[in-house]
Amino acid sequence: MKFEYYYNNVPGKGKCRNNLIYTSLISSDRKTFVKWFHNDTEYHKGKNQVIDPHLMKEKFDREVNGLLWIDKKGFSSIVPEFDIDFREHKIFFDIDGVDLWELAGCQGDDYSSVLPDWDTQMLNIFRIHRDIGLYKYSLHPSSYFIIEGQLKNINYFFSYLEDHDAPITIRSVLSHISTERQKTLFEKISQLGLEIDQPTDHSTLQILAFESFKNNFRNDIMEQAKEIYS
Repeated sequence: MKFEYYYNNVPGKGKCRNNLIYTSLISSDRKTFVKWFHNDTEYHKGKNQVIDPHLMKEKFDREVNGLLWIDKKGFSSIVPEFDIDFREHKIFFDIDGVDLWELAGCQGDDYSSVLPDWDTQMLNIFRIHRDIGLYKYSLHPSSYFIIEGQLKNINYFFSYLEDHDAPITIRSVLSHISTERQKTLFEKISQLGLEIDQPTDHSTLQILAFESFKNNFRNDIMEQAKEIYS
């Protein structure tokens, strides 16, 4: 099977990397998406944010643990079917075309034109996360694929489990967050009275994540998402 780099075509910017951490690949038939936890300078165009191989391995492990936790809890329907290559640090997802954000033209905060009930389905995914004790901070619309009318989620490299992970500082995870998004994030941090070097519980950080993605999703949806974790 032939694979190529996968980019999002952002208006005014052109082809942009699909993720800040891993290298994104897609098959020529658009049926398989690959997350390769590999520091690829060509793909990231010299703007690599995770250079330390140990940190990259930690991200791969966290992604795997998140996916397997969801499967163990009986909610595999919210993620695409997947296979893991532990040696190459690759995860292969069965998809049916490009991601949600790309389908919507990489703009706007409503995705009804590509999936009429995207909002209901997304909120259901958040409820499942809450019910299985999972906190997920990577919420970008490129983290979702539509398969047979169902919204499927990926990017669990930035997720934590309620019963397994201690509070973290915001500074410790800034490499996961784009410079552009950090500007909005720091405004939200100030509004919520948080400190970036103070260990913060995951419930509070989940609310912060929903706040910081209000430029990607309708405000009312993010407010409903916050209520799920309140």
